[in-house]
Amino acid sequence: MRFINLIPVAVLGAGVLLISGMRQQHAVEPRTPMAAITASYLGLGSTDLVVPDEERKVAGMTDYVMRSFGPDSAAAFSVYVGYYDRQVQGKSIHSPKNCLPGAGWEIMETARLPIGTSAPGASVNRVVLANKGVRALVYYWYQGRGRVESSEYKVKWNLMRDAAVYGRTEEALVRIVLPIAGRSDAELKAAIAKADAMSKSLVPALVADVRKAMPASPFETSL
Repeated sequence: MRFINLIPVAVLGAGVLLISGMRQQHAVEPRTPMAAITASYLGLGSTDLVVPDEERKVAGMTDYVMRSFGPDSAAAFSVYVGYYDRQVQGKSIHSPKNCLPGAGWEIMETARLPIGTSAPGASVNRVVLANKGVRALVYYWYQGRGRVESSEYKVKWNLMRDAAVYGRTEEALVRIVLPIAGRSDAELKAAIAKADAMSKSLVPALVADVRKAMPASPFETSL
């Protein structure tokens, strides 16, 4: 059996041990509402978008902001930041990898990209999607309690650890979606390379702005 196949079992086992000694969790307010996050990136203005009440109820976020950047007729990209003041059973961040297929999108390719921030080793997920001839590129990561993380396993581990040690589970899901065009493999590769180049400016700026809105890390101050 490969070591990687043991990771879910190890996380689950460690989680059981941590949960057995888990502290009461605190709901932690952000420093500012998510709507206070910058509304202009890469020289583009934005339009606020609304998540329907039913979808918001299912997602369970405490606060969010979702914006479309660029002209209404041809948006360059959209940004979503969903904040959870604490995560408990039935109210936790859903991985886009699990949600997107249910919405009709097929995952064509996944990758993990480093980001140029002050967070050592921080990376984001990049997912190429297809749905009835339409293609899109999604960058997403988890941010909170002093971390920027792309690994779903590390996110779960840190969630259980911080719940047990600090009684805190607040976190945000940050997601950027870009439409991409191209019929041939060469055209798609060129579109993805162009988006990756853009993300090198956009992602660090968004990480910094989300950090300003998030509560102080428990490593900075304990409740």
